[in-house]
Amino acid sequence: MILANDALTRPLGMRDETPSRLARLRAAIPLRAILSAAAAVLVGAVAGFVALTEDPLGGEPHALVTITRREAPPGPPSPRPPAPAEAGSRSASEVERASGVAVLRPEGSAVPDSVVIRVPGPTEIRLAPAPDPALSEKGRYGLLPRLGPDGARALDVYARPEAPALPSGAAPAGRIALVVTGLGIGAAVTQDAVTRLPPAVTLAFAPYGADVGRQAARAREAGHEVMVQAPMEPFDYPDNDPGPQTLLAGAKPAENADRLGFVLSRIPGAIGVVNYMGARLTAEAGALDPILREIGARGLGLVDDGTSPRSLALDIGRRARAPVARADVVVDAAPLPDAVDRELARLEETARRKGFAMGSAMALPLTIDRIARWSRDLEARGILLVPASRALRARR
Repeated sequence: MILANDALTRPLGMRDETPSRLARLRAAIPLRAILSAAAAVLVGAVAGFVALTEDPLGGEPHALVTITRREAPPGPPSPRPPAPAEAGSRSASEVERASGVAVLRPEGSAVPDSVVIRVPGPTEIRLAPAPDPALSEKGRYGLLPRLGPDGARALDVYARPEAPALPSGAAPAGRIALVVTGLGIGAAVTQDAVTRLPPAVTLAFAPYGADVGRQAARAREAGHEVMVQAPMEPFDYPDNDPGPQTLLAGAKPAENADRLGFVLSRIPGAIGVVNYMGARLTAEAGALDPILREIGARGLGLVDDGTSPRSLALDIGRRARAPVARADVVVDAAPLPDAVDRELARLEETARRKGFAMGSAMALPLTIDRIARWSRDLEARGILLVPASRALRARR
């Protein structure tokens, strides 16, 4: 007997068209309809549960908070914010000066990568605006300081006010003035000095920096009184050249006065002049006398940085009736950490012994760091930092 479904008798290449048992079972049971009905039942159950419980979160932890509106307290209305035209009429520097906020930006970048912003505290000292028209006159190189119609001096008007006592209210065991020179050449070290050194430290700027006037203005906004360095002839000039517009021992008084005019025009708001080099010039009474008279006649003073033992600045200043003070200690004559620390300790000891001492230092990263560390607890040791103008004004 031959079976019709025998695979051996089926021609090659032809499939068996007879439905298999699984296929017959699928055809008999409507699975799709059953699954659709189950899904409908599940959706209906969830909807009924939500409707009956009125809890859409289905038991999740939650809280209900009532938000009420609070009425503004009675009082004068808030000031109207400035209109765009009003706000845009003032430059950023004008806004900074009006608010007392000092914004220090790295030099040479219109959009700086970083800025240092110093916001004045409630008791922070603010310096007088500069330049003051009453204390200024136009010169060959720009604005020059002059005595005011009432005899007011830049040395007095632009000086940083001196704290009368320690923060505790106690009288200090001594006072120290410190002048840091060489600012305005490097933007990074200048910004470091302005932000890290106490505001009572006086900062002296070299006249050669491209943005030196603005940098000095930012230093004043941070509370530092400022001075300008005048390049003066050393003994080995011109092999050792302080730079353009150097005041020379052999130059005529009018020529030195013209060069001094260039220097003074670079730093509006300066209280006076600090020598840069100048061992030969400051040892020549005939050359130094007219320079000191010119400085004094313009309402300024001279700080001798103390680097030359031959300097006659103090004696000539008394004869010329010009305010002159000399540093007792050159803090970084040897620019090494231990040496700087020793000189700062000697400056402090001198202040305790005499009541007042003045030091000078260069704006070296090492020096700035050591001074910043030394000054942190200086007031706790009974020593008060004061501006260099104190020494100059005492010699009026």
